Amino acid sequence: MSTMKQPKIGFIGQGWIGKHYADDFEKRGYQIVRYALEPEYLDNKQLIATCDIVFIAVPTPTTIKGFVDAHVRDALQSVGQGKIAVIKSTLAVGTTKALQTDYPDITILHSPEFLRERTAAYDAAYPNRNLLGIPIDNPDTLAKAKQVLEILPEAPYAKIMDSNDAELVKYAGNCFLYLKVLYMNALFNVVENTGATWETVREALVHDPRIGASHTEPVHTSGHVNDTGLKQRGAGGHCFIKDFEAFRHMYNEHVKEKRGRDFLSADFVV
Repeated sequence: MSTMKQPKIGFIGQGWIGKHYADDFEKRGYQIVRYALEPEYLDNKQLIATCDIVFIAVPTPTTIKGFVDAHVRDALQSVGQGKIAVIKSTLAVGTTKALQTDYPDITILHSPEFLRERTAAYDAAYPNRNLLGIPIDNPDTLAKAKQVLEILPEAPYAKIMDSNDAELVKYAGNCFLYLKVLYMNALFNVVENTGATWETVREALVHDPRIGASHTEPVHTSGHVNDTGLKQRGAGGHCFIKDFEAFRHMYNEHVKEKRGRDFLSADFVV
C-alpha cells in the first residue's frame, strides 16, 4: 500500500489533455495545482514544487530535425526535489531514460495518454489502459510507479513496464490508426469510382472483429471544410501526423532496413 494516502497533485499544461486529467482528479477529491501559460494558471508555477506527484502534458512537436522535448525539460525544472514527475506527453523512445539521467533529483515516469479529443473527459475518468514506464528498474522506482497507479482511475488493463516500451506503445497505436485512415481513404476512392456503395462495403467490413469500426470513415465530422464547402479527407488531428513523422525518424535512426524505410517514406504516406 502507498505510504502517501492523499498526495498533492500538480498538473503542468492545461490543454485538452492536461485539463481533463486535472478535472478528474479534482472531482475525485484530490488537492490539485494547475500551472500553465494561460493567465489564470500562470501564478501557480512556484506551487508546483510543493506537489508530491506532477503530471506533465505539454507539446512535444516533431520538426524537420525530429522530435523536440524542450517543453518537457522546461516543465521538469518546476518539479520539487524528491518528487515524482509523470509525463503524459508523447515521447520518442529513450527520452524518459535520458531525462532521468539529466534530472536525478526527481523520479521521472512516463504514462502515455489515450484520450480521444471528442470524449476526453470520459476517457480520463474511465481509462481502458493505465501504463507506467520506469526508466530504472529498482525497488524505489517501482514503488513510486505503484504509488502513481494507486491514484489513477481504475482501468481494465494496468501495467508497469520499461519506459522504452511505454513510449513505443503510444507510437504503435497512433501510427497503426494513421495507416488505417490512409487505407480507408484509398478504399473509399475505389468504391466511389467503381459504382459500389460505400455504406454497404463499410458496414460489412467493420463487422469483421479483426478490423472494427474506428477510423473507417473517410468523411467525418472532424474534417476541415474547403473553399467549395466539401469536407476534406485524410489523417489530421493533433497527433497522427507528428507522431508518424517522429516514428519515421526513429525507424531511420535505429533500423537499417531499406524496404521499411522506403515504405515509411512513400509519397502516399505523407
